[in-house]
Amino acid sequence: MSEQMDGWARRYADFFTQLKEPDLQRLDEFFAPDARFKDPFNDVTGLEQIAAVFRHMFRQCPAPRFYVHCWATQGNTAFFHWRFMDRDEGADGRMSLDVDGISRVLFNDEGKVFSHIDYWDTAEYLYDQIPLLGGMLRFVRRRIGT
Repeated sequence: MSEQMDGWARRYADFFTQLKEPDLQRLDEFFAPDARFKDPFNDVTGLEQIAAVFRHMFRQCPAPRFYVHCWATQGNTAFFHWRFMDRDEGADGRMSLDVDGISRVLFNDEGKVFSHIDYWDTAEYLYDQIPLLGGMLRFVRRRIGT
């Protein structure tokens, strides 16, 4: 099982590192029909809702790119360490993103994902870029840090 699981994890990582908007039509090759996808802003179930999350990403991020650094597998679970970048500076006044995160992904017996949960720090990677809010968050961190 571990060799098979590693193959599923590699295939999934390759899908995300090469992801373009037309690839959303192929989600059923990677996700079970009733799969769950959760990140700090979304918690959706089903292929259509997962596709909607990624369509929104492509609308908001002019040049999105995922880099999967490594993964580990155990049983039907894979943990991916990744980096998401959107570095099209100043495009329509949008923020550029550079996010480091972890995903816990559960595969079914057919090698399709039935649960994908992302973990990343929204304060560090997103809220800090908002002028007033970012300043307040840095102040609070300094006050409670050692």
